Amino acid sequence: MRIARGTVLFRPEAACQGFVVVREGSIKVSLTAENGREIVLYRVRPGEVCLQTFGCLVNRTAYSAEGMAETDLDIEIIPPGEFQRRVGTEPEFRDALFSAVAARFADLERLVEDVALSSVAERLARALLRLAQDGTVDATHEALATEIGSAREVVSRQLAQFAREGLIAVARGHIALSDQAGLQALANNTHTV
Repeated sequence: MRIARGTVLFRPEAACQGFVVVREGSIKVSLTAENGREIVLYRVRPGEVCLQTFGCLVNRTAYSAEGMAETDLDIEIIPPGEFQRRVGTEPEFRDALFSAVAARFADLERLVEDVALSSVAERLARALLRLAQDGTVDATHEALATEIGSAREVVSRQLAQFAREGLIAVARGHIALSDQAGLQALANNTHTV
């Protein structure tokens, strides 16, 4: 299937229609709290597994997060019955699936560690480096706040601080990484001012 960028693939409380295999593109999976704050849990790219979908299929439950096509997608959807059959009868499929699930759990452990133990500055520096394409990030302050699990106002203040330190140059919806080495040092918690 071809899916257009911006399409919501699943929402909280929705039933799982099948196991999604991403052939091309990226799905952003995010969670929104009752207070409206949102955080990106992970992205699903080719060769990766969506833990939300895996959990729904294995436990026969509904989704608890939202999955959106971050880019145009080329995907395959394996119906629930076929998924169960393949897990039970195809060792290669099962091994690849479990390996991808283990890798995704490691990603979530890093996210929890990041949010719980890192400063906003460190998390924001890592997000800017991760999202940069050709030394620039095209994202709003709101999108960056969602990326790191913070508030837009906090991200705006931190971006202003980064700009004062010469690490970035900010324009509306566009951030140029002026000092990638400085951002990397901050991301690694070795930054000195």
